[in-house]
Amino acid sequence: MPGTGGIAQRVLRWRLQFGRQGLPWQDTKDPYRVWLSEIMLQQTQVATVRDYYARFLQRFPDLAALAAAPQDEVLALWSGLGYYSRARNLHRCAQVVQREHGGVFPNTSLALAQLPGIGRSTAAAIAAFCFGERVAILDGNVKRVLGRALGFAGDLSLAAQERALWQRAQELVPERGVEHYTQGLMDLGATLCSVRQPACERCPLATLCVARREGRPEAYPVKTRRLKRGARAHAWLWLAQADRLWLVQRPERGVWAGLWSLPEFDTPEALQQLLQGWPGRGTTLPTIEHALTHFDWTLLPLRWQLPSHLSARRLAELMAQLPPGRWVSLEQALQMGLPAPLRKLLNR
Repeated sequence: MPGTGGIAQRVLRWRLQFGRQGLPWQDTKDPYRVWLSEIMLQQTQVATVRDYYARFLQRFPDLAALAAAPQDEVLALWSGLGYYSRARNLHRCAQVVQREHGGVFPNTSLALAQLPGIGRSTAAAIAAFCFGERVAILDGNVKRVLGRALGFAGDLSLAAQERALWQRAQELVPERGVEHYTQGLMDLGATLCSVRQPACERCPLATLCVARREGRPEAYPVKTRRLKRGARAHAWLWLAQADRLWLVQRPERGVWAGLWSLPEFDTPEALQQLLQGWPGRGTTLPTIEHALTHFDWTLLPLRWQLPSHLSARRLAELMAQLPPGRWVSLEQALQMGLPAPLRKLLNR
């Protein structure tokens, strides 16, 4: 396997000349800003994160502001970024740091990893960028870079093999320049060492890379246990009366946990059965196809307009047949934490 100095020094030189520059979360040692960017960048493209990051900082310029905010407001700002458990953990982590650490992030990766929503790699990134700790990160991009460069053949579906790669990654961290080295690995994975068709001819590790020498970079990193994608289909009820609609809050666990959404039914037939005898009229809206991490979701929305002159008693009888929720105006709804497909539907 290549020597430690060979990889680290090449990454450092490449980073200073070719690495990504000018990202809004670079050139800061503020743990709050680094933490926020690291959480947002998990499984999300840089181009998408830029605008969310700026909006978040405008509304929550520091940890205290985020900790004091209602969760609904945090989820509303996160709406459309996906993986909403990140937002809930972000909010919870801010409150823990504010309450238990006097509003100051711990300065070691070990202590940071004990906080809600901060895993080992994110903790290492914060510790490296903000406190100069000599500690390895191992996010998806870095697993790919190191897995290929080292020709690491262990199956990363197995915890023992992942631990072994962590050990190799730690051995490679240089004594000096850990911040630039860490950023360089991230940049390589994001720009040159892509999942498919990596730009090996421009990579600083090309002459050391085992995967390139073997002529099969896409064989690394090795991970045999893949999640099988599933498919679901549900009907949505957009219940409207005058200029307001009925929203329900989703459970604290599961898909879109804690977000506000439309009442959901297993089938269009179940929804139609509920609406039999209801006053008003319905309009079938275009089908929504939404891809989540582990399954594809088909949503079949029906907009039902109730008459505005219903008595309070009759309205209460109808609403008792639906999950608990609240009436809100369209403007209010768009300020709430909504799933991305619902926000698009309402914006139409």
